Amino acid sequence: MTSDVRGFITDAVTQWAEAVGPENVITDASCLRAAESGTFVTHQQISAIVRPADRGEVQECLRIANRCQAPVYPISSGKNWGYGSRVPASDGCTLLDLGRMNRIVDFNEELGYVTVEPGVTQGQLYDFLKERGSRLWIDATGASPLCSLIGNAVERGFGHTPYGDHFGNSCGLEVVLPDGSVIETGFARFPSAKAAPLYRWGVGPALDGLFSQSNLGIVTRMTVWLMPAPEYFQAYYFRVESPDGLAGLVDALRPLRMDGTIRSSSHIANDYKVLSALGQYPWERAHGLTPLPGALLDQLCRELKIGAWNGSGALYGTRGQVKEARRLLRRALSGKVSRLEFLDDRKLRLASRFAKLYERISGWNLERTLTVLKPVYGLMQGIPTDLPLASTYWRKRTPPPAQMDPDRDGCGLLWCSPVAPNQGSHARQLTELVVEIVLDYGFEPAISLTVLTDRTLSCIISIAYDREAPGDDERAMACYKELLNRLAENGYYPYRLSTGAMSSMASPGCYTQLLQSLKQTLDPGDVLAPGRYITVEGSQQEPRKPSTPAH
Repeated sequence: MTSDVRGFITDAVTQWAEAVGPENVITDASCLRAAESGTFVTHQQISAIVRPADRGEVQECLRIANRCQAPVYPISSGKNWGYGSRVPASDGCTLLDLGRMNRIVDFNEELGYVTVEPGVTQGQLYDFLKERGSRLWIDATGASPLCSLIGNAVERGFGHTPYGDHFGNSCGLEVVLPDGSVIETGFARFPSAKAAPLYRWGVGPALDGLFSQSNLGIVTRMTVWLMPAPEYFQAYYFRVESPDGLAGLVDALRPLRMDGTIRSSSHIANDYKVLSALGQYPWERAHGLTPLPGALLDQLCRELKIGAWNGSGALYGTRGQVKEARRLLRRALSGKVSRLEFLDDRKLRLASRFAKLYERISGWNLERTLTVLKPVYGLMQGIPTDLPLASTYWRKRTPPPAQMDPDRDGCGLLWCSPVAPNQGSHARQLTELVVEIVLDYGFEPAISLTVLTDRTLSCIISIAYDREAPGDDERAMACYKELLNRLAENGYYPYRLSTGAMSSMASPGCYTQLLQSLKQTLDPGDVLAPGRYITVEGSQQEPRKPSTPAH
């Protein structure tokens, strides 16, 4: 590190310590190394970690960043597993950890909304509603109860209920711009606007989307709409035995989503995905071979009652509405699935009570299935869980610990998430291509398809491996990059990117030029999250690298 670079970083750290308190500026080498570690190979170094407590401190941190030419990279909870965790998109950044900003600012039971800061997690909000006896549900992802609501929303994450589009069910953003100034979106920019937490468009150009998957500002407050608990809720589960049955299944579900019979996401997972949710890689039975041999996969699927494709979803409404939706779903899936089951609270209690008896009669370990099924059932009602996180330990040779942390435990995970039209032909073409590529690289093609909207499917491809296995980091990244390239060649682009791929997806043309113009106007020094989705050529200046802090 040159003396000039060390001076820039030292000056910034000193000023940040004055702004947020020295106890909230972390330069300890072991803490920085932990923050630089994700679930795939990364090379970015972090200069420091700064933890502001409120909007005012965020503003001052950005002013200091501009004065000292010291770039910062904001995170909420840092649980962005599979896409980069806490690791910045560029080298030499200081992490701006917003976890201390964890206040629930406003709540309205009657109108069904809550206003939160970026440190508020889905587990925290769930507990908040439960303590008040609220009849409102959140929409939860399967990542972790410790995941940030705002962090997931600005990445355009999705969940399981009719409110599954998280950014689409938000409004009234408070945003700190790169120079430290603040704007509010929609009606929130007007004094005492009554509809600010209720109507996202306001008047004039709507700016909310500029701060989703971008580096144009830091969202420090957001209003999230909550779902009124329905009179009745019933989950459904189905199984398709043949891989060839996927296209017909997707085409059967689409009309029900488009006409409103199914109001929420339906999730369809292949055999590899379900198997990784039920347990870890069967190293002994596979005799140490990878990827999972086809004959063993077939045998495990027979033992565990897993289909080639396995789906779930939920029906919400009055008892009469759910009854009619159930009838229409049965009719639509008749001949398309080998098994269709409906589950409500009463049936789940009975299944749990008689699981061992059922196993003795049928030979099916229902208790093991219920261990996975119950949390998924809860997610459909907005109850956060970290159980799906166990699948990140699929290839590890030790069981998941009670407190799971994929970054700390060396779990390898890359998520590739292309979006396709909601048609069976596209589902088949997309998944066949994925299976071919992932198997060719020696990994199990764990795939889930989500009927995300009436007209689109989101495909989540999990590349799960053990980072301690020699060569797997490199092979996994090569596999991920080939997936992105081959899928794009076929017209399937991801809705979300890992920090290692953000610069590779910039397309030439007016759209990219407009984004770069906005970035240069709002952040001429490129101090806010450089390289995050919007890359400005020539803006990386020499004083930023290398990034090792001055201890």
